[in-house]
This record gives sequence, structure tokens and C-alpha cells, in this order.
Amino acid sequence: MSDLHSANCCVSLTSKYFTEAGQVQEIDNPQLGDAEEDSELAKPGEKEGRRNSMQKQSLVWKNTFWQGDIDSFHDDVIRRHQQFIPFLNPRTPGKLTPYTVVLHGPAGVGKTTLAKKCMLDWTDCNLSPTVRYAFYLSCKELSRMGPCSFAELISKDWPELQDDIPSILAQAQRILFVVDGLDELKVPPGALIQDICGDWEQQKPVPVLLGSLLKRKMLPKATLLVTTRPRALRDLQLLVQQPIYIRVEGFLESDRRAYFLRHFGDEDQAMRAFELMRSNAALFQLGSAPAVCGIVCTTLKLQMEKGEDPAPTCLTSTGLFLRFLCSQFPQGAQLWGALRALSLLAAQGLWAQMSVLHGEDLESAGVQESDLRLFLDRDILRQDRVSKGCYSFIHLSFQQFLTALFYALEKEEEDRDGHAWDIGDVQKLLSREERLKNPDLIQVGRFLFGLANEKRVTELEATFGCRMSPEIKQELLRCKANLHANKPLSMTDLKEVLCCLYESQEEELAKVVVAPLKKISINLTNTSEMMHCSFSLKQCRDLEKVSLQVAKGVFLENYVDFEPDIEFESSNSNLKFLEVKQSFLSDSSVRILCDHITRSTCHLQKVEIKNVSPDTAYRDFCLAFIGKRTLTHLTLEGHIEWERTMLLLLCDLLRNHKCNLQYLRLGGHCATSEQWVDFFYVLKANQSLRHLHLSASVLLDEGAKLLYKTMTHPKHFLQMLSLENCRLTEASCKDLAAVLVVSQQLTHLCLAKNPIGDTGVKFLCEGLSYPECKLQALVLQQCSITKRGCRYLSEALQEACSLTNLDLSLNQIARGLWILCQALENPNCNLKHLRLWSCSLMPFYCQHLGSALISNQKLETLDLGQNHLWKSGIIQLFRVLRQRTGSLKTLRLKTYETNLEIKKLLEEVKEKNPKLTIDCNASGATAPPCCDFFC
Repeated sequence: MSDLHSANCCVSLTSKYFTEAGQVQEIDNPQLGDAEEDSELAKPGEKEGRRNSMQKQSLVWKNTFWQGDIDSFHDDVIRRHQQFIPFLNPRTPGKLTPYTVVLHGPAGVGKTTLAKKCMLDWTDCNLSPTVRYAFYLSCKELSRMGPCSFAELISKDWPELQDDIPSILAQAQRILFVVDGLDELKVPPGALIQDICGDWEQQKPVPVLLGSLLKRKMLPKATLLVTTRPRALRDLQLLVQQPIYIRVEGFLESDRRAYFLRHFGDEDQAMRAFELMRSNAALFQLGSAPAVCGIVCTTLKLQMEKGEDPAPTCLTSTGLFLRFLCSQFPQGAQLWGALRALSLLAAQGLWAQMSVLHGEDLESAGVQESDLRLFLDRDILRQDRVSKGCYSFIHLSFQQFLTALFYALEKEEEDRDGHAWDIGDVQKLLSREERLKNPDLIQVGRFLFGLANEKRVTELEATFGCRMSPEIKQELLRCKANLHANKPLSMTDLKEVLCCLYESQEEELAKVVVAPLKKISINLTNTSEMMHCSFSLKQCRDLEKVSLQVAKGVFLENYVDFEPDIEFESSNSNLKFLEVKQSFLSDSSVRILCDHITRSTCHLQKVEIKNVSPDTAYRDFCLAFIGKRTLTHLTLEGHIEWERTMLLLLCDLLRNHKCNLQYLRLGGHCATSEQWVDFFYVLKANQSLRHLHLSASVLLDEGAKLLYKTMTHPKHFLQMLSLENCRLTEASCKDLAAVLVVSQQLTHLCLAKNPIGDTGVKFLCEGLSYPECKLQALVLQQCSITKRGCRYLSEALQEACSLTNLDLSLNQIARGLWILCQALENPNCNLKHLRLWSCSLMPFYCQHLGSALISNQKLETLDLGQNHLWKSGIIQLFRVLRQRTGSLKTLRLKTYETNLEIKKLLEEVKEKNPKLTIDCNASGATAPPCCDFFC
């Protein structure tokens, strides 16, 4: 642990000059500013004595505390962030701008160290010819203070400065205030923006003073430097004006690699240890804090020296922290009492959101300093170098681990009531409400699951002579009882559950927790989440549906450790629906997944593959689906160049005697006319396919003509055909009209997003007018149709055609509404569902529409969403509807509910027609999907 201490540069504030609020640093320069010299608040001799005293203290401060602390954190890490701090790199020398700079980042990455270095540079006589002042305000300490004035706040530990405070504050443009650890300021919501004060002599609660400083009501010309963890950024935005945000990254990957090389000395061992840490994304992220790098290096090096395999240790953060803790003490040390005291302090501090503990905290918990000596000696707990009564843990993550240990240890009778120390029970620890208030509890819950592992329990009991709680597993299971199938989890909650179960490495525990899951939807963003899924979801024997999204870099080619990680996709016979969308797969992961699909134990019925890479994955999936008797629904979408092999495989799939495919959706495909000929020829022989969707495919009129020829075959069985966005024109509709007359099977047709125009509609209506036509649903969204096209449709509808569903959304029909109303008033019209979403409808015809709705006895659904019918149109429509609405059950439109007359009419309509549902918020920015209406 020799270099672990030096690496941890910002876990504890060890000098009283930094841990106490209100510290002032004056430049190490014998020449004071003119304003200081001219002050009448003290005699020259007195001021000289104070000045010399301050300079002497300042030198001690810099040389004894700062040097070791700053040197321990790599100079390049400091410089990397310091170059972005504007007040240290002024564009106009001599001109001071009152900047507000916010340093944010996770715990332990060097925010405090960087802020202290900025204080030194601010007051460096080599950088500034005039005197400057830097005040350090620790929010950890501010939380413990009572009401005072701002002057008292900053001079609290410098009583000799009290007389000079007015002259110092009069030079606000020369002052830097460092507000350190804003996230640790324990105040009620909104306390920082209430009762803002600009008088630095007025007594106020400390949060009010701090809020006044941040909002620049107090000393507006001063420069502010704030450090915080991300959780306080939202509140900070309400306070600061035009802040400059700088994220402190801590150790980058290159820094971590260099640290490992320095620690191990042996390059092979160092790189092996480094790769093990990198294989655990959560642990690697924690490694941005130098302290965690030190813990990992110390633990893995010791294992290597003993000839042990360090790989299992890095599987989980719990395993690594536990091994680190146990490695510091000999087995059978009988330190149960000391471990109990340490874990109690950790839990007490975490629930109070404190990283620094004081003597009174130890006293309230009944802990003596002697109980902590062993942990202080091993640098697990640290004591402030100046304020001996202050303690902090090596890193926040280790405090979280020890807090979990507090719950896992078997408690004595007097310890069972955690409320005595304001510590919540396990149920409260794992509750969403508490985690929202205190996000640090999230990792504690994960560690607690990790401590439910039997092997880890044995190691802890053997090392410290303690007993772990036998009820902890049951408590964890009770808290996860909400995983019932009737209460589906959000993706975030599911990821958290899977993370906790993986941390436990207990398969039986995972089996019990995930057993109720019937369906899951998860987006895998890193390798850790992939491993979490692999560990737990293969225990889901009743899982029926999996929807999976995989980010780039999760599957890495030639990395065999990932191969078993997708077994959960088809490891049980109950899985019926698999969806893989927006995913970056590797060749090996696709190969393994396809291997599972081809097994006789896999009974998949519905598969959707959407926008995946590599493109060859589609070919491999097609090969796996050939002869799969259980498969009835298949979707393959993405921008795919149809090579001949891919097309032949798809044809083999449809031609196979075991093929039971009923629904096929191909989207984004690009094929030649010759390839379409082969595909459509196979359709003649296939007797199972009922639904065919060729959306967003380069079909063109030429390809469509080949399809229509197939559909005129007497043995074709297609019932639903979608050619959405296939670049068809009006010429295609003439051939299609013949299909409508001949086909006795086709009932649903979608031509959305094809520019067929009014002429194309005319051709279709010629087919619709034949009594042999069986078409029931027609989708013509965004087809360049005008009122002229509406006239053709109206005439066809009045001739008692079979059409019951019609979608004309996103066509500028405008006055065509009046023409359609003529059809609705005709008793021969069989329409039940009419969608006119965003059709530029005008208010002039709303009264006519209302009359048509009253007389019509068949229409059940009318969608007028995203049409600006204005108040006049809505009022006309509602006045008619309040009489009666015929058969109408659902009406969607955009209304003006704030208008009193409309509001009253709406209530009257609902009262008169209790079965009518009126959706007044149908004004979404995007059109409803065609498939919602089509099916």
C-alpha cells in the first residue's frame, strides 16, 4: 500500500486550513496592495505583524501539505484540466473577469486537488503583480455551522483578519472563492435561492450566504470556483449565472495503464492486471479515481505473488474489495468488533451523505478511536493530518462496500435497530424513493447482493472471526418480490436487478428472482451489461419474449469470453418471440445465436431482425430459419444489398416443406428485377404465407408488376399486402386494379408513401367498384392525393364497395372533406374507420361533417388529428354532435380546451353520448404508424 496513499490525492482534506470553512490565502509577496496599505482599520505596525504572520503560515501551508498532495496526482492530469480554466489563462492580462467555473465529476478523481492548485496559482506572485486573495469554503463544514455573517464565515479561523475584512472584500475583483463539495451541502430543496442577501455583515443561515454568493448578490465581481459531483448539477443551474462547466476525468485509460506499470514493475503482470480490470466496465470506470487503481493493483499483485489466479477476483467489484479488505489482515484475527465499528461509521456517514466523519460522529455511534486504529494503520480509514478528530474513507466506493457489510454482518441485540443511528433497513436501502434522494445507496445495494455469496461469507468469517447474517438472502428476496409478471419492470430497473444478481454470483438466488419474468426489453450499452444478462437471464425458464438492442463495441470479434453471453436468447423452450434491433453484432455472436435457433429445443414463433450489422447477419439468420417449423412471423429490416446468396436462402426458406411462415416483412432491401422474379415465383408454391410487407424496398413499378402477376394466380393465398415506400407510381395502380378484381383473398392493401396521385386513386377505384373485389382496408398515407382523388373514392364508397377501413393521412385534401362527407351520408357506404390525420382540413365544412356523422350508422372511428379546425370549426362540430352521434365510438381531434364554450360543448357531447370517446390531444408531431390501421 505504499503508493496507494500517495495516489489518493483528494479523498480526505487533511489540513485544517482546508477542512474548516473560511480560509484565506494571501500571496507570498511582501508588497501588499494599495487598498490594504491605506486602510484605517488597523495601525501600520499591527498590519505588518499580521501580514508577516499570514505569509509565514502560507509558506508552511504550501510546503508541508500541498507538495505531497499535488505531486501524488500526476502533473499532466492537473495540467490537462487547468488549461481550460479561464481565470488562470486570461486573454487580457491585468483585466479580471468575474468567472464562475464548475468542476464536476465522480468522487475521488481530483476535483478538490485541482481546486487547491488553482488557489495557489491565483495567488502566485509570478502570475500577478497585484495582491490576490483566495478563500476556501468546504461544504462539508458549512453544513455544521449555525447562522453567521459572511464576514464571520470567511474569517472564522483567522481572527487576526477580522479588522481587514472590509478592505479585502472591497477588492472583490481580486478574490477567488472556492466552494468545494457543493453536493455535500445538506440543505432542504430551494434553501439556496431563498432570502438572498447582499449584505456581508448581516447574520443569515449559511446556505443563504452561500446561495447569495453563487447567485452573485454577494460580491458580484468575485471569481467563483465550484466543485461538485454530478448529482448537484441540476440544482446548481438554478443558482449560477453563465457558468463554465469542466468535467474532471481523473485518470484516463492511458493514466491507468501507466499507473499499473509503475506499481507492478513487471510489464507482463501489469498488463494482465490492467486487462482484467478493463474487462469489468464498472470497475474500470471506478479506476478513474487513483485510490481505486491503488486498491486493484495492491490486491491483484498480492494474488499473483501467491501464485493465485486473479481473474475471478475482477469479475465483480464486491469480490475485489472483499479480497482487498481480507488481504490486509491475517486469517483468524478476531476483529469482529473493529469491523463492526468501521461498517457502522460507513453506514452512518453514507445515510447522512457525509464523506468526512468527526469526533462527535464516533461518539454518537459509540465508537472509540482505538477501534479504528488497525484500519488507520492500513490506510483504509484516514485521519486528517491537522484536525485529528476528522476521518475519511479511502474512497467513496469503499465506504459503500463497508456500508453493505454493516447490513450483512450478524448484529447483536442492541444493534438491530439501525434507526438509532438514522440508518435505514434493507427495504429502505433498496427502495426507489431513497435512491432518488441519495444515489450513493445504489452501489450499496449491489455490494449487499455481492455479500450474499456463500464463498465470500466464508472468507469474511475466517478472516475477521465474525458471523454473517443468515437472513440476508431472504431480506433481499423480499425486497425484489415486485418482479411479478403482472408488474413489468422498466429497462432501468431491470438492468439494476440484473447487475445486483451478477454481483452475487449466486445462480440459485438469480433463479428465484428472475423466475417470474415472462418478457424483457433491454439495451446493452457495455460488456458488463452483457455479462449481467448472460448470468441471470439464462435462469429464466419461463421467458417468452426478448427484445434486445446492442450498442457498438459490446461484442468484440476474436474475444471468446463473450461467446456464452448470448445463451439466454434461446436457452429455454418457452421463448417464442425474439427481437434484435439497432444492434452491432459480431460474426461469432451471430453464429452462436443462429446455432441456438437451429436446435430442436428452440421453439421460436416470431423473430424480428431490424437494422443490425454486419449485413451478413441477415444471410446467416435466413439459413438458420430454413426448416424451422415453429416460425410463423419473420421481419428482416435494414438497408441491405441483396446478394444472390441472400435471396436464394430466403427462397429456400419459403420453399421448404416445413415452412409454416404466415407473416413476412422485408424492409429496406435493394434487389434487381431478376431477383424479384425468383422471389415472386416461390410465392406461387408457398401455401402458408398470408401477410407480405415489402416496406421501404426498391421495388419500382417493374418489380410490382411481377408481384401482381403472381397474385393473379388462382392458388395464391396472400390476404394482406403492404408496399409502403416502394417508389411506385400511378402506372403501377392500373395493374393493381386488375388484381383487386381477380383476387378472392386480398383484404388489406397499403400503398403509403408512394406518389401515385389522383390518377393512381382513379385506377384503384375502378377495381374497387367491381362486386368481386374483397378489399376491406386501404392505406393511402402520403400519396399526393387532392380533392380530385377524394371524388373518385367517394363515388366508389357510394357504390357499396367492400371497403371498411380507409386511411388518407398526410394528403392535402382540404376541401375534399366535403366530398367525403357525401359518401358518409350515403347508406351504401360501408366505412367503419376513417383516418384523416394532417390533411389540411378547413373549418368551413365541420358543420357538414357533423351532419354526416349523425346520419351515418356504420362509422365507428374518425381521426382528425393534426388538423387546425380552429375554434369556429370545433364549435360547429360539437354543436351538431351534442344532438347524437350515430354509430361513432371514437373521435380524435385537436381542440382548444381552454376555451370556455368549447369546454362546455365537450361536456354536453360526452353527456349525450356516453359511449363516445373523444381524444382531444391527437396532435402528435408524427403520423400514426400504418400498421396500426392496416391490421
